[in-house]
Amino acid sequence: MRKILKNVNKIARRIKAKLVRGVIIGILGFSSLNYPTYNFAEKLTINKTPKNLILMIGDGMGSEHIKAAGIYLNGLEKTLYFESFPYHSLMSTYSADNSITDSAASGTAMACGIKVNNGVVSKRIPGNNEDLETILEYCKKIGKSTGLVTTSYITDATPAVFAAHSINRYDNTEIANDYFTQTTPNVLLGGGGKGVTISAAENVGYVVITDKNGLQTLDTENITHISGQFGSSYMPYEYDGTNNLPHLSEMAISALKVLNNDPDGYFLMVESGRIDHAAHNNDIIRDIYELIEFENTIKKVDEHSNDEDTLIIVTADHETGGLKVLKNNGAGNFPDVSWSTNWHTSQKVDVYGHGSKSDLIDRIKDNTQIYSIMKEAISSCLKNNWQLYN
Repeated sequence: MRKILKNVNKIARRIKAKLVRGVIIGILGFSSLNYPTYNFAEKLTINKTPKNLILMIGDGMGSEHIKAAGIYLNGLEKTLYFESFPYHSLMSTYSADNSITDSAASGTAMACGIKVNNGVVSKRIPGNNEDLETILEYCKKIGKSTGLVTTSYITDATPAVFAAHSINRYDNTEIANDYFTQTTPNVLLGGGGKGVTISAAENVGYVVITDKNGLQTLDTENITHISGQFGSSYMPYEYDGTNNLPHLSEMAISALKVLNNDPDGYFLMVESGRIDHAAHNNDIIRDIYELIEFENTIKKVDEHSNDEDTLIIVTADHETGGLKVLKNNGAGNFPDVSWSTNWHTSQKVDVYGHGSKSDLIDRIKDNTQIYSIMKEAISSCLKNNWQLYN
């Protein structure tokens, strides 16, 4: 009974609109049912201006990818943790020069609120080629700590658009130089190599770690700048085993422990980068495994944060593979699927959110509005800018 009361009090303190289904099922004697133990009973918005922004991106994660993972994990679609977030929308992802975006253009749209050409990293192209201010740069300017976490290499397109500027997403040396000489995010955790070196990071004050043990032994209470350089490119697929390298969820929680030391708050972007790579290969097994770890990461990040002062947004940069679920084969069995391409598609992607100001998620129709909502939410200027979301 004491444990139950403790959990109830915790939920009340966090002001979450949750239906604790697992507890109810246990009381009724149906604990063996394979249903998720979480849900949001109603839509509640905390009107307090968020101190923290967490943007979580499943690279290549379309609606059918989410469906496939839910079916494999729970035997039913719409059963993943983040699908229970109280606010949901669909958004377009096209770039300035193509109906089918790449990660650089779609990432720039979310990071800067501007459509650019495919391959461009946070520069006004088409236009005058100027650097676009990113949401990470804006947050740093107003005194917040910042961080980037990915299972791809840290200078890949999605993390790059938040902390670098380049006409070419593959100019990894330029992107790494921007990290270490211009934006200096407090946390950089992802695959190493590709322009990033231990000496370059250490020369500007980063503590460098290269394996899971280094991450687990971090002094997160006192460290201010950490560069996790794990391997020499992409991090391993979940299905293949991470060996001595950390999982996405472990990197994300370590990032939060460092960023939470800042009383002024933080911006954190967490990317599950290898959903996209598996989809390019039309590999449903590795695709689902990556998405399940992404869900696990979202759940742990949510539990580690506070709804009163944090806005969490979960979305994708684009859909990859043209995936279609054909048959549900039950929990623990991979569904029958089809793929229409080994490239990106123009499908709209899902946006989920909760926490402070999360009702704005319902209004998102295009990826440029991710930036608008994040910036307006932390700037307390929402009432004057409703036209941005209509």
